[in-house]
Amino acid sequence: MRAPESKRVRRAAPAGVFARLTDRAAIDAYANGEIVARFENYSLGVGVFGAGAANWLQKLRTGVPLGALASEGRKANKEIDLLASRLAGLGLLEYRLENPQTGGDLIVIEPLLRDYRPQIPQLQNADTLVLSRFAYMRRRGTEMVLESPRAGALFKILDPGLASLIATLATPQRVKQLRQMDTFPGLAFLALLVDCEIVLKIDGASENDLRKADSDHDLVLWEFHDLLFHTRSTAGRHTNPMGSVYPHVGAVSPLPAVRPRWPGKKIDLRKFSAEVPEAISSFAQLLDKRHSTRSFDDSQPITLSELSRFLEKTARVISSLKSKPDFDDGGVTVRPYPSAGASYELELYLAVNACEGLARGFYHYDAGANALVPIGASSHDLEMLLAEAKSAMGTSASPQILITIAARFGRISWKYSSIAYALILKDVGVLTQTFYLAATDMGLGGCAIGIVNIDLFAKMTGIDFCAEGPVGQFAIGRIARSRASG
Repeated sequence: MRAPESKRVRRAAPAGVFARLTDRAAIDAYANGEIVARFENYSLGVGVFGAGAANWLQKLRTGVPLGALASEGRKANKEIDLLASRLAGLGLLEYRLENPQTGGDLIVIEPLLRDYRPQIPQLQNADTLVLSRFAYMRRRGTEMVLESPRAGALFKILDPGLASLIATLATPQRVKQLRQMDTFPGLAFLALLVDCEIVLKIDGASENDLRKADSDHDLVLWEFHDLLFHTRSTAGRHTNPMGSVYPHVGAVSPLPAVRPRWPGKKIDLRKFSAEVPEAISSFAQLLDKRHSTRSFDDSQPITLSELSRFLEKTARVISSLKSKPDFDDGGVTVRPYPSAGASYELELYLAVNACEGLARGFYHYDAGANALVPIGASSHDLEMLLAEAKSAMGTSASPQILITIAARFGRISWKYSSIAYALILKDVGVLTQTFYLAATDMGLGGCAIGIVNIDLFAKMTGIDFCAEGPVGQFAIGRIARSRASG
């Protein structure tokens, strides 16, 4: 399924909604137009902007009504949109909905997507609303937050009365009924939740099948815990710190590399294996030689011939079997690596940076035809994908070829309940080790990468993030003479 268009439908700017800077960083604007965010231990350039955007930045320190943007002019609006997008992507921009009675904050909205801007869809008294099955409230520090893996923003709840309203929406409610509640906060609050798909507007026929009303063809196959884990353990749809940031240093002692020995009599296995001396097999040698390579020889990049043999060894379809006549399960295939239930839900997408005989670009590997198919992704997005991989590996150069392992989620979740996403991650581990062994056998270098950006992948492929998305990455190329391994 194609991803929804990234351009949001512009509605009237929501009254009572203000944009403001968070306190996560100090923002400095210089005379040359450069804007820099200063965090605790480092600085980060936001970009160079004109006077209109710089003036808007100053107003953001105290809060700007979103309606004020309309008076800035078209050119300034484009710059302000760009600045807002970059600030949101860094977690530095938030929106507040004003309490109409007190003038204080009713809720604070924290963007999770770069292009999120609060919008107010029209709600009528006869409309029926219900809480999404993916929505949840939790404690975050001393705050109560409402969020959903589908949503483009997180809602910080500042009025306890809102929790009662949200609980009421567990069953479908007419807007007219909600407006009669003593704690009703106003239509703007409900409309903001509808805009984020935390609350859904449904028709009368859908009230008897809420799961279908809450999900399109792809989402209906997802369970709550799976979609939440997918969106919060990958980059692109949240602003949480990711990667090796050592969050518990000084608070919790690290576990030792080797588990402390269990009490009891030890059975030393080395003397038994030594009783039957044998030549070291080629497989054992591959296991011993396997290592992660983070530095590649760009003067002699991997060749198309080598890449072809690598993909054929690791991921091609060896044979196919059709579904049984009385039960259509989509058919099964046989490939070089094992997969849960022979589902083979994993797909390979190649970001080619340097490969002799193959043009730089973004490709899909057609495992059935053993062929590469180019995808028309923009050069900017390709650069961003390679740059993020370079950053994750901690190197100064981008990998020669970056393989993104994506999953067609429905291929697994159609069959398995509760364990679907866990099975997908197990399959990723199996395929990753297959990549390592094949690369080692061919004298090539490889490195598994733990962070993937699901929003960027959706943009590059045009596929909705819940239909097919990245679950792993692997860099491959010619090993540099002074390699970094681990």
